[in-house]
Amino acid sequence: MLFKSESYSIIGASLEVHNKLGQGFLEAIYQEALSIEFDLRHIAYQREVALDITYKGYTLNKNYYADFLCYEQIILELKALTAINHEHEAQILNYLKASGYKLGILINFGEPSLKFKRMIL
Repeated sequence: MLFKSESYSIIGASLEVHNKLGQGFLEAIYQEALSIEFDLRHIAYQREVALDITYKGYTLNKNYYADFLCYEQIILELKALTAINHEHEAQILNYLKASGYKLGILINFGEPSLKFKRMIL
């Protein structure tokens, strides 16, 4: 499994946030709480990371912005929705294609139980 221990650390921190806050908050609340949890657990991360997009060797002026980049190699995208769908999965796959990173984790705090999906490019 690609980045197994790092993935478990990220998902464990996300579970803790969901257990403490439950569902129903805005995504920005979960993002801030998760930043605190990452700090407490010494998980290396950056928030709101700009991902360059290239086309035929040219870097476009527009960027994607990932919610988190963890361990300098895992894109983490947060949602606070009643359910995640294929559009959300496509979003993280586009982030992986644009950035060249190999692993993305999609986490949804909006359901009664935390839902997550590891996505490998």
